[in-house]
Amino acid sequence: MKKLKIGVAGLGRIGKIHLNNLLQLNNVEVIGVTDPAPEALEYSIDKGVKNTYETFNDLVTVDRLDAVVISTPTHTHANYVETSARLGKHIFCEKPLDLNIQRVKDVLKVVDKSKVKLMIGFNRRFDNEFRKVKDSINNGEIGDPHVVKITSRDPSPPPLDYIKNSGGIFLDMTIHDFDMARFIVDKEIDEIYVKGEALIDEKIKKEGDIDTAVIIMKYVDSSMAVIDNSRKAVYGYDQRIEVFGSKGMIQANNVKVDNSKLYNQNGTISSLPMDFFLERYMEAYKIEIKHFVDSVTKGIPISVSGNDGLKSLQIGLAAKKSLAENRPVKINEIE
Repeated sequence: MKKLKIGVAGLGRIGKIHLNNLLQLNNVEVIGVTDPAPEALEYSIDKGVKNTYETFNDLVTVDRLDAVVISTPTHTHANYVETSARLGKHIFCEKPLDLNIQRVKDVLKVVDKSKVKLMIGFNRRFDNEFRKVKDSINNGEIGDPHVVKITSRDPSPPPLDYIKNSGGIFLDMTIHDFDMARFIVDKEIDEIYVKGEALIDEKIKKEGDIDTAVIIMKYVDSSMAVIDNSRKAVYGYDQRIEVFGSKGMIQANNVKVDNSKLYNQNGTISSLPMDFFLERYMEAYKIEIKHFVDSVTKGIPISVSGNDGLKSLQIGLAAKKSLAENRPVKINEIE
């Protein structure tokens, strides 16, 4: 069996997950990695990947390479995707491609011209609980969707150094929810209105960001979505979706460590939600990267395109504009 030869760029938390999941696939050979941190390269060697490269260009120009997985910092994504596409390498890239709309459009033109596959890393689309919601909607079980409600709360804020370079809560956190709002009902967003504040940490406000938000969105058919975000939920990683329709409602609730419940004279005790996104979406990451490999080896269409990344970025920038100007913003205002 011919194996797909893949290189992995970036071995932070997400990069290590992708590396480990790729190594479990029989039709994949990870032929090399690159990361500026020596300990990251040692990690890959311990996993059996002996070829390490000092730069991305060194990795992507390896003759045998078929595809590359990019999990490097956001500011590198556009250049790395562009370089890979011009060399004819298929690409999996973590979101976002860039924080600038025009730069993303320019990169996508290069990708289209190069005829390579590009998949953006919106892993929540591959979560089994959320997939059940989407399948139920597609099967008409709740009728016409009228209201989508998404709750997304992290257990603790990221480091301030991360916030300084992330583009803010709407582009590093809520961008997943914007993608999910489009994906779950197959509708585009027309308008967005945001209220938000730094209620958890004044240092976040000093960096020009917020940590708590409530977002109202109107789809092009006038149905609606509501998102609430917080960077700190003391009880764990809170991830829920509810879709209300003309014939009923469907919910996807939190995944817990276990489903046992203790009942006694004091009440009911049950486990808290999982504590971190790496645990909550561990299986989704596996399904996601396998989908990328299958799309390249079996000709299956990519389910999360570069245009999906562009759309979510556009919504995120509209959210920032709405918060700054205290008004509803049409998505098409962001060009």
